[in-house]
Amino acid sequence: MAKEQKVRFGFLGAGSIVIHRHALELSQNPDAELVMVYDPIKSRAQRLAETYGMKVAASENALISQKNLDAIVVATPNSEHARLTIAALQAGKHVLCEKPMATTLEDAAAMIRAAEKAGKKLMIGHNQCMMAPHLKAKELLKQGAIGDVLTFRSSFGHGGPETWSQDNGPHTWFFKKEKAYVGSMGDLGVHKAYLLPWLLGSDFVEAGAFIDTKAKRDEKGKPITVDDNAVCILRMANGIMGQLTASWTYGAKEDNVTIIYGSKGQMILGADPEYQVEVLLNNGERARYKVGAVATNTCQVKSGIPDLFVDCILDDLLPPFDGLKGYKALATVVACMQSATSKKICPVQNDLPKTGKKR
Repeated sequence: MAKEQKVRFGFLGAGSIVIHRHALELSQNPDAELVMVYDPIKSRAQRLAETYGMKVAASENALISQKNLDAIVVATPNSEHARLTIAALQAGKHVLCEKPMATTLEDAAAMIRAAEKAGKKLMIGHNQCMMAPHLKAKELLKQGAIGDVLTFRSSFGHGGPETWSQDNGPHTWFFKKEKAYVGSMGDLGVHKAYLLPWLLGSDFVEAGAFIDTKAKRDEKGKPITVDDNAVCILRMANGIMGQLTASWTYGAKEDNVTIIYGSKGQMILGADPEYQVEVLLNNGERARYKVGAVATNTCQVKSGIPDLFVDCILDDLLPPFDGLKGYKALATVVACMQSATSKKICPVQNDLPKTGKKR
């Protein structure tokens, strides 16, 4: 694609993640053009279209088949990710898909193969990696700021998706297994399942987990059909081990803190709202870095993911947050779910299955 040409975008879904991130950030990118949107709830699509001067597509297929689109953002319920991503890739579009990328490893593998066959970019919206504190942490870890990394403790919890999604209330699709597949672990835990390997330079290979529904109720007052809390123990290929916690029941205060423990000290990310990166060494030395914040539901900051996707398309670069990394994050979630069910330590299936699911 010529550098002077803008990347023309369509959106499948007009929910909160598109409103507050994808459409907003792409509208501020001089190399992107917002063209069309589809949402089964037409009023949502119309509101987004009016905001950015887009057209409303009559159907999913009408948008996917549009010849004047270069890329499509797939931001639908999880159960639709694979079907729509594959269709868009087969139609010759680049795809930025929300996380988790699919609801089965077979579907995730089929998405990766569809991108390879089409020769198009597939990127997964794991936005935590591009947040300023995590970029700074990766730089410091590479410099050996806390020595050899030994263990970690990472948590992501808030009051639940019913407090911020466009389906505002207990009827939200996030609470329904047939649409979401997995709850807090897929909404929040998958972020850390992606972030930690990126930060620490190794894949997760074993998982043990307790995953349960503790408090959330649907619109009928019944327990939701997905988890609202997960506590997981994970081991990496390089021997680093630690705890990952995901929760939809942290109503009083959001928690998005990661602590990394090394041979020389520890690094704390996200605990201090002013100094988001703190390094505490065993010899008593301290360093604090004011580098910006990690986005929260109540305080959004620019993620950088849509801009990076545009750059990858225009410069013909491989997306750094690609389908395979998204697959491995999903594989970690799947292993945790399997562990919770079997009450055993389970391996993380990081290798793609030999054949994808036929469609």
